Parts: sequence; structure tokens; C-alpha cells
Amino acid sequence: MEITSSSNTFRFFKRTWAEIYLDRAGRNLEILKKLIDTEHTRIACVIKANAYGHGDVPLMKCFSENGIDFFTVSNLDEALRLRRGGCKDDILILGWTAAEYAAVLSENNIIQTVLSEKYAKELSDAAKDRPVRVHIKLDTGMGRIGLNASDTDKCAEEIVRICSLGGLRTEGAFTHFAAADSLDDDSLAYTEMQKRRFFDAADKAKAMGAPLENIHCLNSAAALLHYDKRSSLARLGIILYGLKPDNALQIPQGIEPVMELKTTVSHIKTLHKGESVSYGRIFTADKDMTVATLPAGYADGYARLLSGKNEVLINGRRAKGIGRICMDQMMVDISGIPDVHEGTEVTLFGRDGEEVITADDLAAIYGTIGYEIICGINQRVPRVYIRDGKITEVHEFI
Repeated sequence: MEITSSSNTFRFFKRTWAEIYLDRAGRNLEILKKLIDTEHTRIACVIKANAYGHGDVPLMKCFSENGIDFFTVSNLDEALRLRRGGCKDDILILGWTAAEYAAVLSENNIIQTVLSEKYAKELSDAAKDRPVRVHIKLDTGMGRIGLNASDTDKCAEEIVRICSLGGLRTEGAFTHFAAADSLDDDSLAYTEMQKRRFFDAADKAKAMGAPLENIHCLNSAAALLHYDKRSSLARLGIILYGLKPDNALQIPQGIEPVMELKTTVSHIKTLHKGESVSYGRIFTADKDMTVATLPAGYADGYARLLSGKNEVLINGRRAKGIGRICMDQMMVDISGIPDVHEGTEVTLFGRDGEEVITADDLAAIYGTIGYEIICGINQRVPRVYIRDGKITEVHEFI
């Protein structure tokens, strides 16, 4: 199918696709800027995991156009994709990169996270005469990576030793909160403990001469619920894309999901009373009904765990999923929904008229989080980018 904007023609097979609304991403960012003291705290946009499934290069460009000059990713591959996509701003890799690629980090002006003093020495040895920019990760209670900050004096001494290593240009230190998205008393106390450890260790290291320009601890949830102007960066991730850091939290008014997932009706049939549908025969009709088959399934990222629990939107109405969701197809009951035919557009999550289903809604059905839904949209699903109501580009990965 060809879709024409004001100046371009885009071709993609209108089977199952994700619509990415760049205007919404820009508006979400502007709303968040007003909730953060940007005089003290610079916003860093998290675009790891292909911008949470939205497409890293288009989202990088969108956020850059809206004043962002700092991005974070998971790994070297993601950082290099941004550089190839034209990013000239700061990029921080939040995870591990083999020390042997120190020259690649340096040549591409990419900031690497230091996970331990041992790793810092390996990176220093590999860097030689090509300094690598680094931020030091402190483990204040997440338990994944970073210098142990339970003893802040020892942690500060370790930071200073790392800063003295040749081949490294140490520019900052950061930590990650384990429970900033929860408001129960235990989680609140734990986050405060992590914050106290972090700033104590960082302040002591700076007093001992560590050149830490950037000290940051705020993720999406922490920026909204535990803002501290001592954090020089707010690493905003899931909230930029219009989803909740936790299902129990409310997001700021005006924030909208950036992605909608669409498919079409491929087949319509009558399912008679007593007949079953799909694998395992988990659904048997108790009356005659009209059933539509949709060409989307778990290979597209629409989870099999939603079988028999999901709803989709067709012509502004909700249609209940029936039977097992297959790799490439699913079935829904369209009895009573008018004007449905082969080729009718279907919203798997997003808005249709007055009805809305979000990725967070789907996540709640089978006990996960919205992150997993959007990150799980398969690469065979084209991303269709929309701005001002017009398609600006289409990215196909296969």
C-alpha cells in the first residue's frame, strides 16, 4: 500500500504496523521540562533498546529538535547507530563495553560507564594515548553494577583512584534507584537511603579532588517523585514515551503514548455454536457469532499470554479476543460491530474514537509493565512516523 504525504510517497504493506507520533513525543518532553528545575538539572533522553521500540534515530532527532543534547543508551552498538544517524551530542553508554574497544569509544566521542575499579584499569590500559570519557557508576542498593557505595569513605577513595588513571577522562558519577517508582513507606525509605549514599560518596570524592562535573541519580520516576536539584541530569526514559514507570502511578496531565499498534481484518467468518477456534481449543462458542481474524500475533510482539483476555478496537468499538493468540494471527468477536470488512483497520493499542487501550493496560492484564510491551514490538513491524497528521517516514527492518 502507498501512503502519500504532502511531499513524499511511502510504501509499506499494511498488515501490522506501529504508528509513532513525533508531535506527542515533543509535547511530552515540553511538559516534563516544566516539572523539572532545568536551571540545575539537564534532561538526558534515554533511547536505549531502539528508543523503547519506537526507533532510536527518529526519536533522537525529534528530541534534539526540542533542545536535548544528551542521550543515554545501553551499549556500543546503540551508540554507534546514533552517531551514524547524525547525532553529534553527548552519548552515555549505561552498560558494559569490552575494554578492547576503547579506541572506538574515543574516536566516536562516546562516554563509557565504569563498572568497577578493575574495569577502569582495563579500559585505561586499552585507551593508551586516546582518552576515553567516562562516568563512574555507584551501586547504592540496586545490586547490579557499580562501585559498592555502602561504605561511602571507601567508595570515595575508589573514585579518586579511578580518576587518577591515565587514558580516562572522568567527567561524572551516577547511580540508579531500585524502587523510585513505588510510594510505599519501605520504598520511600530505601530511595532516600540510596540518595544519601550517592551524594555522600560523590561529595567526599569531589572534596578529595575528583573532577566530577556531572552527578546524576534521577530516572523517570525519581525525576517526578524524588526530584533533587543536586542531580545534574535527569535521565528520562519511559515517561517520554507516554507510559507509566509503574502501573500504580499516575503520569502528569497531558502526557500521551507516542506509539499506537495497528493491524487489519484479514478474514471474517461465522463461528457456530459448539465450534472451537485456535490452538488448544480453549474457546468454544456458546452461540453463533461473527469472528474476525487479524494478521498479528506473538511474533509481532502481541503476547500469547493475552489469549482470551485481550480486547482490540474496531470502528470505535471494543472487540473481545477469543482463543489462543498464534504466532502470526489472532481472532476477535465482532458480533454487533457494524461495517467491518476485510481490510478494516484495527487498533491493538492506541485510540479509536472515544475508546483507548494503552500498552500499560495490556501489561496489567498479564502482570508485566508497559516497557515490555513496547520494547517487544518485533522488528518485522514497520514503524510509521507521523508529524502534524502526515507521515514523514517509514522504517522497515526486514
